[in-house]
Amino acid sequence: MNIGVLTHEPFHPPSGGGSSQALYLVEEMVRRGHAVHVFAPQPDNVAELEAKFRIKIHPFTTWKMGRYAKLRNLKYLAYPFFLERLVRRAAANVKFDVLLAQHAISCVAAGKLRRDLNCAVGMNFLDYLTGYFDSWPKYMAPAPVVSRLKQFELSLPLKHRAEAIFTISDELADLFKHAGYPTERILPIYYGYDGKLFQPTFEPSPTPLVVMHGSLDHHHINAFGADALMKIYAKRPDTKFRFVGHKTDALLKVLELVKGQIPESAIECTGFVPYAEVSGRIQNATVGVVPYAASTGAHNTVVAKTVEYAAMGIPMVCTPLRGTMRYWGESPIIRFSEMNPGSFAERVLSWFDESEGSRLAWAKAASEKVRQELDWVPFSGRVVDRLEAIGQK
Repeated sequence: MNIGVLTHEPFHPPSGGGSSQALYLVEEMVRRGHAVHVFAPQPDNVAELEAKFRIKIHPFTTWKMGRYAKLRNLKYLAYPFFLERLVRRAAANVKFDVLLAQHAISCVAAGKLRRDLNCAVGMNFLDYLTGYFDSWPKYMAPAPVVSRLKQFELSLPLKHRAEAIFTISDELADLFKHAGYPTERILPIYYGYDGKLFQPTFEPSPTPLVVMHGSLDHHHINAFGADALMKIYAKRPDTKFRFVGHKTDALLKVLELVKGQIPESAIECTGFVPYAEVSGRIQNATVGVVPYAASTGAHNTVVAKTVEYAAMGIPMVCTPLRGTMRYWGESPIIRFSEMNPGSFAERVLSWFDESEGSRLAWAKAASEKVRQELDWVPFSGRVVDRLEAIGQK
């Protein structure tokens, strides 16, 4: 089949989170003999990537895209229009059987293209993107605007009659069902990880080390997290904190909030770390933390961080996010706090005193769970199986 993969994030190198998924899906498509066209922001060395992955890349070059680009949100709003034009130009020479849209932003373009190109469309919702705006500062995300955007995102599959959708959680699948989209066309896939990169060492730091990795945006780390960190340090001043990711405005605000309460020597900020190198920066953590604020987006995901922490055998503490709680169930490797900083801090501190034997047993079980269920190889197979089914109808 001819498959078009549409994304608003760089295809290579993957930066983690949703952007890391496309590469593995494309590799599985090519392995099965499909011709793959990737529509994505301009990467470096297009010709080299095309030869390496045996694909055709159609780069978006109108402006710089990325999680940390200036005026990011405005660019995201305009991107689907230009992405649609990019695909239409390619379709003049290629008859696409299937379009796979990664994230809601690309789903807007794919939905509009479905009828005109007479092809099947799979929409991959790696999160409930607009739902995260619930926890953003109101001057950046006014409530009436956010409400309309959330309704718009949920309407996309039904409005454009997408042949299949994939969701990162059962919670998000339920939202699309309630919005009227047919249950049999929904496949919850959760989130994958690279088992070759995330190899556990089961050797935590001899002194308490609290780690957080990812894109570190406003819905990831904020005043809630800052308060929790200060409470942890107040009780255990031997604790070190490590943030693995871009030094975002949200992280800078947290660092400002903890100034005077936690010394700079106790906090490490690595800056951006490529996906392939993340495991080396988190492998010796005592605890991996997910201090997300409550929002519709946060509740309807299985947080990718938890999959990667588990793969490395790292105990975790997470705020009570429904989708993540539903996936992990009663697994002892993750402890869910109440939605307040004091409770979160206490859960983190509880791991410092946990017996070595229990930690190791739970860590090995969690690492094996995600290896069997969420390694990118079987994960990608499930997605491509569904794309082949809709593309051949």
